[in-house]
Amino acid sequence: MEVKEKTANRKSFKRKTIIELIMVVGIIILLNYVASFYFKRLDLTVEKRFTLAPTTVKLLKNLDDVVYVKVYLAGDLPVGFKRLENGIRETLDEFRVYAKDNIQYEFINPSENPDKKSREDVFRQLYKDGITPTNLQEKDEEGRTSQKVIFPGALVSYRGSEIAVDFLKSNISQTPEQNLNGSVEEIEYSLMTSLRKLRKEFGQSIAFIEGHGELPEDNVADITNSLKEYYSVERVQINGKLNSLSERVQDSTGYRVRNKYDLIIIAKPDSVFKEQDKYIIDQYLMYGGKILWLIDPVNVDSFGLKSSTLALIKELNIENDMLFKYGVRVNPNLVQDVQCAVIPVNTAIAGTQPHFTPSPWIYFPLLQPVAANPIGRNVNLVFGQFVSSVDAVGDDQKVKKTVLLTSSQNSRLMNAPVRIGLELINEKIDPRFFDKSNIPVALLMEGKFRSIYNNRLTPEMYDSHEIAFKDESFSTKMVVIGDGDMIRNNVKKIGFNNEPLPLGYDRYTGETFGNKEFLLNVINYLLDDSGFMNLRTREIKLRLLDRASLETSRTYWQVINTIVPVLIIIFIGLFISFFRKRKYTKTSA
Repeated sequence: MEVKEKTANRKSFKRKTIIELIMVVGIIILLNYVASFYFKRLDLTVEKRFTLAPTTVKLLKNLDDVVYVKVYLAGDLPVGFKRLENGIRETLDEFRVYAKDNIQYEFINPSENPDKKSREDVFRQLYKDGITPTNLQEKDEEGRTSQKVIFPGALVSYRGSEIAVDFLKSNISQTPEQNLNGSVEEIEYSLMTSLRKLRKEFGQSIAFIEGHGELPEDNVADITNSLKEYYSVERVQINGKLNSLSERVQDSTGYRVRNKYDLIIIAKPDSVFKEQDKYIIDQYLMYGGKILWLIDPVNVDSFGLKSSTLALIKELNIENDMLFKYGVRVNPNLVQDVQCAVIPVNTAIAGTQPHFTPSPWIYFPLLQPVAANPIGRNVNLVFGQFVSSVDAVGDDQKVKKTVLLTSSQNSRLMNAPVRIGLELINEKIDPRFFDKSNIPVALLMEGKFRSIYNNRLTPEMYDSHEIAFKDESFSTKMVVIGDGDMIRNNVKKIGFNNEPLPLGYDRYTGETFGNKEFLLNVINYLLDDSGFMNLRTREIKLRLLDRASLETSRTYWQVINTIVPVLIIIFIGLFISFFRKRKYTKTSA
């Protein structure tokens, strides 16, 4: 009787288990069917590294043709570059979630060809296409080093056009690990910038202002060529013409004023601005125009022709009323910084063959971009020449002010007029006398500005039919930088032609500083109305191992990672065996 009862209970339990299993499977199938009508992704990482920005998602969903990405970072790579490779792959996979088959990619190892000549041909072609190579030094277990060339970049193709992307950041003030981490942070921004270029989504226009001794075309050729990849660029001479920057147009609502350019750049003027020109620039700003000022309030142009000079205050007629009224003061001083570039100095004895030695020059500071702002994030040090400080002034609550660029922790200010001589190089730099830190030299201002001509219009300005006077601006932006040479590239003479050298390139050290990237970020930010630049604010925390501790505790961690897991498994097995033995002993009893 007991046997039959046990058999019946066992069958009942089995039937109940099967029914429960069928119900669970049915619920899972039903939930999957319902979920197929809804799209939702969960990113459980702290930094939300797998969450794309809304602007990125919108662009990817609107792709109307295939984007093909060839990534040349593959093969046997060091751990840091392997992390960069995985980051690129994961980002492209995320792109495919929204763009479907309109995003195609492949990873190529340019070093995989065993034939040296063929491999070098590939390297030359990639460099010609615009991908910058990186030379790695690898050390084996026996301490021998070997050289390896990698190309941390990609070629992005769309509708017959192709553009190169460099993923690797190179900031000399950061460690290699920090540079690689910054490169991972900006993968999405780098890829989306290239895609927007190919789709020609940057439709704005820029004008370099002339007529006040601004830098000539050859000296801004490098930044101009880079800007032409995004925008249309012109050079404009105001010359008192009221319609040079803005014009009055008629539409269905009547007459209105329209700016001809989205941004104007005033690069190192050296002569006085007439009131008529100031009025034209002021009203351009009032009607929503953006301005990038690069100002030298101190004149040291004669330095270089002789070993010493007297730096004097430069009169431009814009500092004390125009810029000050907008909320910024460009000070007539010069920044000296322990963190500085070098210049060649002839150290040979008089009468002998010249011998030039690179020597630190404290008037050429290496400026630090402020990482908290998307403009300066992960940007290399910026090369400055005879830089002046800038201060935020006034308490206008309608204008937000943000410092973009500063000196180092060890710097000081010299008020003009000041004598500048090469004998400074022979003096030992004592950091104790450089007691000022993070002196601001570039300022971003955003908001609504007041016109400097409010209640002081001349009759000619008042009666003008070309510009309707406006006393407060639409919401707009401007950046003021206390260094006119920051945008200037050197020029190399080749025959009868002038070839611009890369902006930020130092001929004496071969180092390329962050001038171009910083200024491009400034301009892109000023012209960005969609929040695209916020992609540069992505932050991935760097969790590095303590290498010194790892070396001293190598045996301890090897034991923890090899023996302890085995012991845990043995312990679990013994516990389960003991538990089963005890359970079934009681049942049989």
